Amino acid sequence: MDGAQPEAYRPGYELAAEQILQLITEARLQPGDRMPTEHELASRVGTSRTVVREAIKILSAIGRVNVQKGRGLYVADGEGMLGSSRWGATFLPTDLDHVYMLFEFRRVQETAASRLAAARATPAELRAIETAAQLCEQGHLTAQVALFDRGDDDFHLGIAAASHNPFLVASVREARRLQRQSSTIGMNGAIGSHAAEAIAEHDAIYQAIRDGDAEAAAVAAGVHLDKTLDDYRREIQRRVFGE
Repeated sequence: MDGAQPEAYRPGYELAAEQILQLITEARLQPGDRMPTEHELASRVGTSRTVVREAIKILSAIGRVNVQKGRGLYVADGEGMLGSSRWGATFLPTDLDHVYMLFEFRRVQETAASRLAAARATPAELRAIETAAQLCEQGHLTAQVALFDRGDDDFHLGIAAASHNPFLVASVREARRLQRQSSTIGMNGAIGSHAAEAIAEHDAIYQAIRDGDAEAAAVAAGVHLDKTLDDYRREIQRRVFGE
């Protein structure tokens, strides 16, 4: 691949969610404060009410917005269903049992996301997933850890976006944030010995999603997560126990 890498496609509702969070920050709104209406938000971020509605679903799922039927939108306290503060309170990145449970959780959510993506991915979303896989491969071939990580993130989040389920998008993003935290502490951010296999596994997932084979996509995602966990275990044993 030559020249600058194109940015991975991101759904409009995801971009709108970020803009709404920025508006909350700029207006210095606090938990409990009333927010603008959907119509006003759509006008401010320059998109449709439908897109804003989907963005609000994501923000509600991650505990940033409280939707009160008949009353409007309010800034939440961060303790929503997928609120980061709640996850952070129970997850210790140095606790190996928790790390393994996180992999277990990722396996559940990402096999589901891959299955749905095979049925729902648009051509643009397929291109974004393919581009991310190529970026990840380039990072591996050139030994650029940051590039590999960026491609890996774009790949998994691209699949979640293609599931068209905002709850999966939010949970995949948060689980990967925690995963990066544990990898930084446990593996010093290294790519690990599984990188070459991961490239082929990404391709298998992408091909299944592109072909609309939901079951093959789910199986390929499960294999990828299982092998990634095996690599993590081996690396931890090598670094901590000298095995």
